[in-house]
Amino acid sequence: MMQLKVQIPGEVFIDEPVQKIMAEAQNGFFCLEPRHIDFVAALVPGLIIYLAEDGVEKILATDEGILVKCGQEVLISTFSAIPGKDLDSLRQMVTNYFKNQNEEERLARSAAARLEAGIVRRFIEMEKLP
Repeated sequence: MMQLKVQIPGEVFIDEPVQKIMAEAQNGFFCLEPRHIDFVAALVPGLIIYLAEDGVEKILATDEGILVKCGQEVLISTFSAIPGKDLDSLRQMVTNYFKNQNEEERLARSAAARLEAGIVRRFIEMEKLP
């Protein structure tokens, strides 16, 4: 048995014993089992599939990240993770996540543009002062 710990900024997203982990690195897919050697991989955005302690297969969509296997502990650090029960429901959750993410980015860019315009306006006003 291995201990899988998935960390996203600000929290531990998953911390549970697992039998097997399958993920995708920059050079292709790989599978980790408890007896495999220690391992480090740069993960690409995609799926992490793991077999839980009770034998249930679980799916996790992740952003790019780093996976480190050291002994029986597997640590994954990623910017975002979305759990799913099956591929169809996970596809819909990921689509919704990115739609919300794009809207938040649009609002942030708009706020930054307003701040920048305000700063430029103030500099112009300062130049007009005697």
